Amino acid sequence: MERNTTTYLIGGILILIFTFSLAFFILKRVGKDPRNILPVNFAQKIRIPLLIFLASLIAQIAVIGDVFMFETTKKIVGHISIIGIIFSVAWFLILLFKVFKKRMLKKYDVDSTDNLKARKVYTQYMILENIIIFIIVILALGIALMSFDSIRSVGISLLTSAGIAGIIIGLAAQKAIGTLLAGIQIAITQPIRLDDVVIVEGEWGWIEEINLTYVVVRVWDKRRLVVPTTYFIENTFQNWTRTSADILGTVYIYADYGLPVDAIRKEQTRLLESTDLWDGNVNVLQVTNTTEKSVELRVLVSARNSPTAWDLRVFLREKLMDFIQREYPEFLPKTRVTVDKKAEE
Repeated sequence: MERNTTTYLIGGILILIFTFSLAFFILKRVGKDPRNILPVNFAQKIRIPLLIFLASLIAQIAVIGDVFMFETTKKIVGHISIIGIIFSVAWFLILLFKVFKKRMLKKYDVDSTDNLKARKVYTQYMILENIIIFIIVILALGIALMSFDSIRSVGISLLTSAGIAGIIIGLAAQKAIGTLLAGIQIAITQPIRLDDVVIVEGEWGWIEEINLTYVVVRVWDKRRLVVPTTYFIENTFQNWTRTSADILGTVYIYADYGLPVDAIRKEQTRLLESTDLWDGNVNVLQVTNTTEKSVELRVLVSARNSPTAWDLRVFLREKLMDFIQREYPEFLPKTRVTVDKKAEE
């Protein structure tokens, strides 16, 4: 009997090596064909779960075939092989979804100028990926635990009190559950998307990551602001790229009443036509306010996205200030003081 067990063990190892090599070879050849959905490196990514699956499958066949001499060994190998099959299948499903997501996202270019639809799809798939992986892992753990008779019997005995336990767990974890549901709600309603320009807690930045429980905002100075997903459901925030990436930029200039507005308007147009930062749509100069000391000129221009709009505003502010200093220095803001000579005498 011991000799037969050793023979079966050697045979199982040889079968494992053969089947693994064959499956790995087929997947590698299939991946090299660009017409297939599988990527070139899919065989490398799947080799570990494939090996676990084949080893567990061969072990399970040996258990069914009553190869093992001792009953205890048979039970241990049987449980380990079942767990190996469950987790390797879960691993397969996760990898396949990642491959499917990558293939679908190839159609969309986030780096393009008009990337609204691409950012929408990327956001949906990113959150959907987190949800699916979470569900697969939970199901795999549950099925693996239920494969043990002792745990299954405990679970059945607890069904009578499942209602009370569910209420207690729900109350204790309502914040965590609310955060998860907020992540799902963001994926569906999409108040924010990847690479959206937002102002959160007074900070201006881009949406860098959207996870089930938190969102990472990349602030303009390269800091990272980590915000719970519930924030974007429960609070008011600014989204500058909700419907499109293009945006208006403003520049305020304060000058004396004698400054000729038409000359500033012509210089502004000349400056805009000399730079690629302007998208050619909006070019406005208006007197928006007057005080006892100065007038307020508001420059309104458009750019293709928020970073470009910022650079355009800085460019115009510097060049217009230089133009006024050079051509009309006498009309810079000043404070007037009138001296009454009679009062002095």
